[in-house]
Amino acid sequence: MAQDSSFDIVCKTDPEELRNAVQATQKELGIRFDFKGSKASLELDSKTSVVTLVADDEFKLGQLRDMFEGRLVKRGLGPKTVKYSTPQPGGKMTVSQTAKFQSGIEQEDAKKIVKLIKEQKLKVQVAIQGEQLRVTGKSKDDLQDAMAAVRGANLDFECQFVNYR
Repeated sequence: MAQDSSFDIVCKTDPEELRNAVQATQKELGIRFDFKGSKASLELDSKTSVVTLVADDEFKLGQLRDMFEGRLVKRGLGPKTVKYSTPQPGGKMTVSQTAKFQSGIEQEDAKKIVKLIKEQKLKVQVAIQGEQLRVTGKSKDDLQDAMAAVRGANLDFECQFVNYR
């Protein structure tokens, strides 16, 4: 009797890599000439995985955001895992913005993935389990085709594949 194989689709951010990306951005912020004497800063709330970006104006905020996203990519965190708030005027003539990192797949997004995999007409079953999805099937080739379909889809969030058995 053939053993069913499975894998999980999750969306999570490694807190250690996030902390490293924030520290690397803070270090670069301290040595960049165009930020000398500015009020720009980057703070991580490790309990909620929310990063607060503060800059003198919206242009510098954009530069700080680009710098931070570059560090995220170098640490293996995709830019689709982060959702930015709209820039808000802060105190002392500054502009601030928060970056919230996605953890878990929302119900609507999970349904999109289920529909996407079912459209492939593969012999796999997809089950939504809270904030993740479990894909099971007899053929490992079908599971790999399901992974390729999810990777190839233009989703507006980042997916990781774990527990492949």
